[in-house]
Amino acid sequence: MQNALDQLPVLPIQVASTGTPQQPLKTYVEQALENYFSQLDGNSPSNLYGLVLAEVESPLLEVVLRQTRGNQTKAAKLLGISRGTLRKKLKQCDLA
Repeated sequence: MQNALDQLPVLPIQVASTGTPQQPLKTYVEQALENYFSQLDGNSPSNLYGLVLAEVESPLLEVVLRQTRGNQTKAAKLLGISRGTLRKKLKQCDLA
């Protein structure tokens, strides 16, 4: 899965006048998953849901913290979670 995520193109996010990205993040996730499945060579993955969440959550937290310059209150608000939940997730991802 990490290889599939690493192969995603790094594109600047362009924001339309509505304030939403022109190409949804969903598209990139779908591409990464399709790439992941194409590399399995007939093998069946196990715990795919947990794998995807683990691969996405850590970089999400890292990027949001960078965008908020380490301000956990702002990061939690941006993520739509409480500051306590953010701190718990940071510890789980070894980012605290």
